[in-house]
Amino acid sequence: IRWTKTAGSASDRFQDSSVFNETLRIANIQRHQGGRYYCKAENGLGSPAIKSIRVDVYYLDDPIVTVHQSIGEAKEQFYYERTVFLRCVANSNPPVRYSWRRGQEVLLQGSDKGVEIYEPFFTQGETKILKLKNLRPQDYANYSCIASVRNVCSIPDKMVSFRLSNKTASPSIKLLVDDPIVVNPGEAITLVCVTTGGEPAPSLTWVRSAGVLPEKTVLNGGTLTIPAITSEDAGTYSCVANNNVGNPAKKSTNIIVRALKKGRFWITPDPYHKDDNIQIGREVKISCQVEAVPSEELTFSWFKNGRPLRSSERMVITQTDPDVSPGTTNLDIIDLKFTDFGTYTCVASLKGGGISDISIDVNISSSTVPPNLTVPQEKSPLVTREGDTIELQCQVTGKPKPIILWSRADKEVVMPDGAMQTESYDGILRIVNVSREMTGTYRCQTSQYNGFNVKPREALVQLIVQSRFSLCLLYVPASKGDESQTWPKGASITGGVGEHRPQAHGVQASPSSPLCPIPVGSAGFSVNFLIQRQIPASQVSWGCRERSPETGQGISLEGKAYAPEFYYDTYNPLWQNRPRVYSYSLQWTQMNPDAVDRILAYRLGIRQ
Repeated sequence: IRWTKTAGSASDRFQDSSVFNETLRIANIQRHQGGRYYCKAENGLGSPAIKSIRVDVYYLDDPIVTVHQSIGEAKEQFYYERTVFLRCVANSNPPVRYSWRRGQEVLLQGSDKGVEIYEPFFTQGETKILKLKNLRPQDYANYSCIASVRNVCSIPDKMVSFRLSNKTASPSIKLLVDDPIVVNPGEAITLVCVTTGGEPAPSLTWVRSAGVLPEKTVLNGGTLTIPAITSEDAGTYSCVANNNVGNPAKKSTNIIVRALKKGRFWITPDPYHKDDNIQIGREVKISCQVEAVPSEELTFSWFKNGRPLRSSERMVITQTDPDVSPGTTNLDIIDLKFTDFGTYTCVASLKGGGISDISIDVNISSSTVPPNLTVPQEKSPLVTREGDTIELQCQVTGKPKPIILWSRADKEVVMPDGAMQTESYDGILRIVNVSREMTGTYRCQTSQYNGFNVKPREALVQLIVQSRFSLCLLYVPASKGDESQTWPKGASITGGVGEHRPQAHGVQASPSSPLCPIPVGSAGFSVNFLIQRQIPASQVSWGCRERSPETGQGISLEGKAYAPEFYYDTYNPLWQNRPRVYSYSLQWTQMNPDAVDRILAYRLGIRQ
């Protein structure tokens, strides 16, 4: 017997989607657990029996009253001699029924010419609006909205009240901070938000555009404090004021945390000659790049052998637009001379201070040569087993040694870490827990960063990942056992990897024996062994041993997917606005879809 639940939206997924028991017990049931549950009984004979039951979870949330006025009339904050709408909303199952009171007086449609009660068409009865036309003195009163699900499941009615007066107004706020706020990492930052209007008094909340507020945030009313701020805490912070009158008020400020990161350089040989080497008498350009926040504070300075460099006719220093990120500076050496050999240093700093400078050294000498890539002979092809840790290696020579970029050469697929490219500073790509999908050719190539800005050098490494699985065999011992308990012909035994691993005594089953050895995948799915003739139960035992096929041996591991199953009870047909034309929704499910490779297609047949 198996219980399943129809798949709803992602939030409706039932954690334990299949339970093998006659009674399915759901403790402390929640609203998202409502729906249709299917009980399926199967004994291998004929079609399975399926019945379903619908579970309705009833609930009633607290109602909320919001106050609005027609846009055309909202010339001032105050609702004075204007048409006002009071809207009441409550989440519930079954649908809620609303009623309104003014003070102790029950308001009904038609009971007061100045009052209209209606349900807006587009909300399909989920809300009830009270319209007060051209406010009169008696309309300034206490209004109550009562939400009821008619005592179903003994759920009591819920009520919310709102006091309407000639001072009722939507909220307004202001921030007592600059925008943007530029700070150094480690500083404490305080944002202050104050209300400047609104009746009833608005509640203030802080939100962050990038998601949740940092865990260390301290909130005190409209004041938000972030102690020891970091780059991860940067972003837009908004103060929101709400009093259920009109629209919430929102004011935002942007926090920028100073940072310098990803310092890189590259050397460009004379672009007017095809030679990739640096040569005396030709031009050479050194470029230096840094990611800076904020980018407009970034400044660069150049040094040669520790002494400051100034831009001259033969040493031309340029810098990209400060608004462009990442920032780049170039040092062009025109007509390279022997005396120009040395160590050039580019230093990136921020005008605001408070951040450590980034210093990048580039050596220009006769030994500065473009890169070259090779793969050690024993490192390709590389054969490994599923689950192992493997290192792919490309040897890089040249001075300076550039960053190496790894990617998949044979497919437009991501790398094991999920990126399209992976950077390596030593030419080694380390993959932990390799899987069969990682089999293929990998490309390593030089990047322009920390090396020469020339055509990339590249090499290929082939990786072969062999399957690792347990070969579980059923044995029939040679000696005759207890004949009292037998398995009839046609019965099946279910087993999985690692369930039982006793040493088997007797002979191994062969194709001529009543039981043939069947491989079982290490993914842990079960397999059924069909009994071909009646045999004593005592003669059957498990034997397991691990096998890993060598390359080219051709041991294949297969498993059949479980058959799809239709849900037997079909929903009511939907009439299609044309005579005698109906549409039906057919649904099917499948047990343990992960037991085999991914299902690629379902084929649907029809027979009248």
